[in-house]
Amino acid sequence: MKIQSVRGTHDLLPESVALWQKIEAEARGVFQLYGYEEVRTPILERSELFARSIGAESDIVQKEMYTFSDSKGNTICLRPEGTAPVVRAYLEHGLDHDGLIHKLYYIGPMFRHERPQKGRYRQFHQVGVEVLGSDHPALEAEVIEMLERFLHKLGVKGLRLLLNSVGCAHCRPAYVKVLQKELNKRQDELCPECQRRSKTNPLRVLDCKVPACQPVIDELPSILDYLCDNCRQHFEKLRSYLDLQEISYEVTPRLVRGLDYYVGTTFEMVSSDLGPTQNAVVGGGRYDGLSELLGGPPGKGFGFALGIERLVVLLEESLDLRRPRPDIFLAYLDEGALKESFGLAQELRHQGVFAYIDFQGRSLKAQMRLANRLESRFTCIIGEDEIQSGQFPLKRMEDGHQVTLDREAIASYVKEDGAATS
Repeated sequence: MKIQSVRGTHDLLPESVALWQKIEAEARGVFQLYGYEEVRTPILERSELFARSIGAESDIVQKEMYTFSDSKGNTICLRPEGTAPVVRAYLEHGLDHDGLIHKLYYIGPMFRHERPQKGRYRQFHQVGVEVLGSDHPALEAEVIEMLERFLHKLGVKGLRLLLNSVGCAHCRPAYVKVLQKELNKRQDELCPECQRRSKTNPLRVLDCKVPACQPVIDELPSILDYLCDNCRQHFEKLRSYLDLQEISYEVTPRLVRGLDYYVGTTFEMVSSDLGPTQNAVVGGGRYDGLSELLGGPPGKGFGFALGIERLVVLLEESLDLRRPRPDIFLAYLDEGALKESFGLAQELRHQGVFAYIDFQGRSLKAQMRLANRLESRFTCIIGEDEIQSGQFPLKRMEDGHQVTLDREAIASYVKEDGAATS
């Protein structure tokens, strides 16, 4: 019996990797225009990091984290999200002491033990952005504008921006009290999970995707009616900056993020192409107070995380990504010609030319068929005559045009032709 991959994980084969590389390259290119720098945190973290930040009663900590004990009895986990590790690193290395706004981004795998479905895996990958050191609503608008620019460059269409404010430590408790009172009246109409959440974390009920719960959720009080003056003014200023940038959005009072550290602004971008429930492509918001939860001084933070697998679902059918074409296919007639091809390929690669040799010992006819299959731009057949004369025939596969060149002239000819036709 063959060993297969672990359920909820997936292999990225060469034909898929090209799209992932494009996503990562576009992210780096766009984010750098806005002053963001990459940060890389460990996959392994202390479980306490997420119990403090996400919430010990959250579904992620209670049900989804991959947790184990190391040889010294420390409780370790595979990171389920990226924000808490970035803030932990920010504090651990004293970046909070320099008085600067730190603009950081990350790209990497996360892990959650949940039911695999379209665009959702147990090992999944995120592109994330974190801005630490400011709570200005204009900065939030800039982050959202940067995100839209990134998605536009990739060609993603049909996304809707959903926007909300979940209040702060001053105004949210009053809303939660009212919300819990209303939920207690309608326990029999809620799914078992929401019945539990209504006791431990009522805000999470608003995030439920069970169809039977939606009529109840739609009739619950709106958090926007309970915002304090500071939260209300902040939300209004954010909306004014988005209007200034001509960014369309929908105010969605039921929108809460699945992580307990969010305060104030929360947002999602959703796509109908991912289905009616698990349709979020990217989500984020403000997390002032997370620094204190992790043992640091008061701090300000805002960011988002984008699921690469979900983005791939939206892009893989619309983008024509092919494997790289060889610049030149070196076909050989015998063992001596293979050695000559081997040396020539090395010289060409040193000069930036993608040279391909078939090592299967095929006939010349079969080698040429392979060159066609690989869509090589040029072919060069090498035999005893070419070795003795130092003259090599190059055939352009697109139109059959052929030239004979000295060995030293091959690289420049291939590169010039490629530049002229690109």
